[in-house]
Amino acid sequence: MMAPVSSDGAASCACKGIRRCLVCEKLKGKGQLEANKTKVVHRFLYNPDAKLAVHQNAESLSFPFPGVFLWENFISEEEEKELISRFDQDVWNESQSGRRKQDFGPKVNFKKRKVRVAAFCGLPALSQKLVLRMHQEPSLADFQPVEQCNLDYHPQRGSAIDPHLDDSWLWGERLVTINMLSNTTLTMSLEEGLPELGLAEEVQVAVHLPRRSLVVLYGKARHKWKHAIHREDVNERRVCSTYRELSEEFLPGGQQAEMGAQLLDIALSFKGTPI
Repeated sequence: MMAPVSSDGAASCACKGIRRCLVCEKLKGKGQLEANKTKVVHRFLYNPDAKLAVHQNAESLSFPFPGVFLWENFISEEEEKELISRFDQDVWNESQSGRRKQDFGPKVNFKKRKVRVAAFCGLPALSQKLVLRMHQEPSLADFQPVEQCNLDYHPQRGSAIDPHLDDSWLWGERLVTINMLSNTTLTMSLEEGLPELGLAEEVQVAVHLPRRSLVVLYGKARHKWKHAIHREDVNERRVCSTYRELSEEFLPGGQQAEMGAQLLDIALSFKGTPI
């Protein structure tokens, strides 16, 4: 387990490879972060009511953007306060790019495709009522999370998360995240562009996440478009909880259904502590 850090974000750096935060940039420089600023990027803004991505400078240019569901005010101010207080009572571990994290889930080696349950004791108790609330939304009625990852972003550390696709061997169709403490922007990106719209360079779609909202990524937004939180979109402390479900391989009828059943039994006991 990595050393905990204080709630004001002061700590040593855990970045590796090309990852950067404000702490390590003083020693390593900005590297790829500066190079990326020279790229041509077509920027769009997600309209949740119309489910369209609308060009930021030319509103007449838009395209359907399925795979994003936004539930504003998913939790109340009191619930947010209670959740953050409880998170801060547990250990926050240093993570890449200036983030801190708490994991409630099995230990996974994605390269070797191995799952270990020895230290896994379930999702935290406070999440039980939140999962039940998720089920009120028809598209989440059968959502059974087997992992919860809490991430803490702080502007003084230059916290961010690079564009990425979540694993799809173990994790299933829906990624569900609760955004807390501050508004932010989830940036969806497609490096190959959209040639059918005459956009050969990278396309980015900004999805605004209000404080205390819940966002779900599924379909193409889950499997085709990478997602990121850029440093410039973290202006205050931000904490999020992301819940992941099992892939079909671990569900009844799948090759690892027995392991999946064991993981679900543990996860949904809601007796978890960070691992």
